[in-house]
Amino acid sequence: MAFTMHSHSGQFCPGHAKDQLEDIIKHAIGLGYTRMALTEHMPRTALDDLYPEELDDPEASLAALAPRHAAYVEEAQRLQKLYAPHISLLIGFEGEWLRPAYETLIRDLAAHPAIDYFIGSLHHVNGVPIDFDKEHYARAIASVKMPANGTTATAARGQPGSEDGNQGVEDVEWLEEKAYERYYDQQYEMLTSLRPRIVGHFDLIRLMSSDPGRDIRNWRGVWERIQRNLAFVASYGGWLECNSSALRKGLAEPYPCRVIAEKWLALGGKFTLSDDSHGIAQVGTNYARALDFLSSLDITTLWTLSREPQEHDGKVGKVTRAALIEVAVAIDEIRGIVSKWST
Repeated sequence: MAFTMHSHSGQFCPGHAKDQLEDIIKHAIGLGYTRMALTEHMPRTALDDLYPEELDDPEASLAALAPRHAAYVEEAQRLQKLYAPHISLLIGFEGEWLRPAYETLIRDLAAHPAIDYFIGSLHHVNGVPIDFDKEHYARAIASVKMPANGTTATAARGQPGSEDGNQGVEDVEWLEEKAYERYYDQQYEMLTSLRPRIVGHFDLIRLMSSDPGRDIRNWRGVWERIQRNLAFVASYGGWLECNSSALRKGLAEPYPCRVIAEKWLALGGKFTLSDDSHGIAQVGTNYARALDFLSSLDITTLWTLSREPQEHDGKVGKVTRAALIEVAVAIDEIRGIVSKWST
């Protein structure tokens, strides 16, 4: 069995994804996928939350988001039925926590009877994207305020000032550390408010960091927050995804990195598997490397979901939500499919 619990299409995520949703599904079937979760990005509701690619006509871009999501859910249901003999399709969305005000919208979207689950994720710090490009990442880092008394970060940490220009570099490092702390605090807000079944790309904040491979345990405040968040997810039975998209974006390890994965396993946490694909070319990308990473952690089993068919309640004229069953899949079973791919 091969599967992904996180995917996107150009049809419903135009601008940064490619290809029609149906074509992506057909490609996945051809690769040997037997289960695939469709998780398009949720709509946003404020002009300030639009990406640069949407700013040619901001009002029109914003107005299109909610109808596009509705069209996605309708098309996903059609494809779910059409391809049922070949692949089990789960229908979900990526619930993005830009700020607490989005909680109501995420809950409303999740209440649709066709929605099996949503991924809880963060792509922002203080409302500024952290994974769009280096410029936006720098803005997100800069959004973390300096100490209230106006002193430099170097002075605030009790270190000598600098006359040779090094102080600015140290201030940037301090800001990045504080931005990490803010990221995990905002992630905690999302987790405690929504309790998502799957937490997406847990440590996305490291993607454009000045040192993505740093041992995050050396930042005490950051590591404490990471441990807090992991413990909370474990407490309600949520899963983390091993997200292979980090590898195609140039990182050495998937999301989450090794030290976070080790802590998650120590808590008894479960992993699922995702390619976070944004088009045909990314379906299953770097799965072999992701599986090797998981095996190096002595993980032998990953988890996915199986859905029981929905039933129509004729008396009240509505469809009941499908039941979801947790399914264990041996890594070796997935590797057997992945090994047949040419790339």
